[in-house]
Amino acid sequence: MSSTVRASHILLMYKGSMRSQATRSKDEALAEINNIKEEINQGADFGQMARQYSDCPSGEDGGDLGEFPMGAMVPEFEVAAFALKSGEVSGVVETPFGFHLIQRTD
Repeated sequence: MSSTVRASHILLMYKGSMRSQATRSKDEALAEINNIKEEINQGADFGQMARQYSDCPSGEDGGDLGEFPMGAMVPEFEVAAFALKSGEVSGVVETPFGFHLIQRTD
């Protein structure tokens, strides 16, 4: 296993998630992230979807988080990112910050 990965993500926060100012409910965020995942599965561009929907400032850069080592992200995110093959998109990953879709880009 590589000691670092490069990844992009789409984050949908919800009311009560860590550092969130979102007003959507957890159920609304989950439904929305599942719809985004379906669009990506049907060929939508991950970076464009991140720019359009992500609540993370990285969305402006197509969700790009750059390269990061083990231990840099919350465990749920890290496990998912390191398990992906380059170019692969995760299923929905829940962390204290909300719901993520992760694309490994290295």
